[in-house]
Amino acid sequence: MRCDGCGQPASPEHIARRLQRLEWTTRYRPVHIGTLLLGAVAPQSDSDFIYSPAGPWGGEAKTLLAAAGLALEGKSAEATLAEFQRRGFLLTHVLECPLEDGERGRVHELIAKRFPAALARIRRSLKPKRLAPISRALEQFLPALTSGELPCAILLDHGGPFDLDADAPSEAAGRLRQAVAALNFQAAGL
Repeated sequence: MRCDGCGQPASPEHIARRLQRLEWTTRYRPVHIGTLLLGAVAPQSDSDFIYSPAGPWGGEAKTLLAAAGLALEGKSAEATLAEFQRRGFLLTHVLECPLEDGERGRVHELIAKRFPAALARIRRSLKPKRLAPISRALEQFLPALTSGELPCAILLDHGGPFDLDADAPSEAAGRLRQAVAALNFQAAGL
């Protein structure tokens, strides 16, 4: 059996983990999504998954919170995630589950197979005002994102994805924060 969220072989544990992460994400989904952050593959560790209620965050989650301009000091995980939600951010991944052992070499193939379903979900269900690809692994899919099929603005970093999965993502996170702030400023008519 294959998982419908990532296309990988799905054990009962895999499905249970996916459902847990969907539950966490749904709790903090904004009613109106201002900025959809689109990653390639969900992180392996729950501490790197932004919607994990346990905190403290590391990896992708910490980078995304910095990109959203959120300070973590003195706040509970719930308060931080509620603020991320109020600011209109939602994170999703083309592959909604972490890569299983043995599947790492097939990442581009798995993304290519899941990409049409991800685009359909963005169009039909998520309907963001803007979308920011945040993984270099999505670079080959930019023509599909920018083709005009999505009813939202596409935020790019110098013509490519915001490379938040790089070894040193802080510069890309800063540029993403500036791009979102500039659009919010324009939308407010200031």
